[in-house]
Amino acid sequence: MTADQLFLPANYAAMLGWVLLAVLPHRRWVTGVVTGTVIPVLLAVAYVAIVVMVFPSAEGSFSTLAGVTQLFANPWLLLAGWLHYLAFDLLIGTWEARDSVERGVPRWILVPSLFLTLMFGPAGWLAYRVATVHRVGRP
Repeated sequence: MTADQLFLPANYAAMLGWVLLAVLPHRRWVTGVVTGTVIPVLLAVAYVAIVVMVFPSAEGSFSTLAGVTQLFANPWLLLAGWLHYLAFDLLIGTWEARDSVERGVPRWILVPSLFLTLMFGPAGWLAYRVATVHRVGRP
């Protein structure tokens, strides 16, 4: 298997999670099982396997931008970085969905925030927090 061959299934798994979050955020099996556990675990297992097998012999480092560039020149480590994004962004989206259900945040606020989190990670989380700042403490 090549890094390219693993890239597409990982993206499909993550996209399945994002669609479920947008369509069924109130379902516990979505946020508790699928997007909160199963998909992130699959992505994390692939990530750990790649890091354990490839990172020890990789050129580059995390101490400089040039070192990171050198690390990510390796397709396997670039894929590991991508899996990291997919897993963590999905976990943040899962938190947003759970929080929206608990606090009664309207779907018209949640769905754009989920999209922004999918596409731009921290910017989506920030948008959700800003959009819901006045809803603190509401049921």
